Amino acid sequence: MPQVLEFSDVVVRRTARNIVDHLDWSVDDDQRWVILGPNGAGKTTLLQLADTLLHPTSGSVTILGERLGRTDVFDLRPRIGFASSAMARRVPPDETVLNVVLTAAYSVLGRWNEDYEDLDERRALRVLAEWKLDHLADRLFGTLSDGEQKRVQIARAIMTDPELLLLDEPSASLDLGAREELLALLGGYAQAPTTPAMIMVTHHVEEIPVGFTHVLLLAEGRVVASGPIAETLTADALTETFGAPIRLTEDGGRYAARAAL
Repeated sequence: MPQVLEFSDVVVRRTARNIVDHLDWSVDDDQRWVILGPNGAGKTTLLQLADTLLHPTSGSVTILGERLGRTDVFDLRPRIGFASSAMARRVPPDETVLNVVLTAAYSVLGRWNEDYEDLDERRALRVLAEWKLDHLADRLFGTLSDGEQKRVQIARAIMTDPELLLLDEPSASLDLGAREELLALLGGYAQAPTTPAMIMVTHHVEEIPVGFTHVLLLAEGRVVASGPIAETLTADALTETFGAPIRLTEDGGRYAARAAL
């Protein structure tokens, strides 16, 4: 399968510390990756590299066939979908849900003087319906619940049919009902044959949707384990990653982790 992302001996160094430490990793276009690790492991930094928001201190990052540092990132960014809580905080709270998704066509946050075709609006409404948000199209973004805002961000990220979709802790801070609704939608989307390569960062194995195929375990900027979930996500690997004895269970493609006392 075509490769959409390749990290080769990547180092990101800040204040005399390697946040990412000589990391090798590749993602194919039919893979759905989850990145797991403790706080400070370098998870979000990897997403920022994949979204062209950071450049490595050394090593190479190749995204959709383009070498970071040797390509125009402004041409590359529209091919990448990115959803994060940090981005949600930049959305004008008085913007309608429809406009939050629609403005992805121009890579702007907030409607201004752009001209949109009927095709753009129909596409935005279709994406909202797929994520069970069509009834909120005229609502103001700032009036939505956390769960609704998370789904709007994902809808915006896929509005432009990206070739790579990056999700930074999409279910963080959600209550149980909102989390499970989102994970069910993500699982269905991940299993669709037309879905792009996906990379999702989380702290918790309970938040891995069904349909995700691979896992990258990080600790202190280094790879602890990497590969297909069924083979790689083990109690021993989690114990090494989080520095505490972990017991792992699986039921119907969903995982749960507890301290092994």
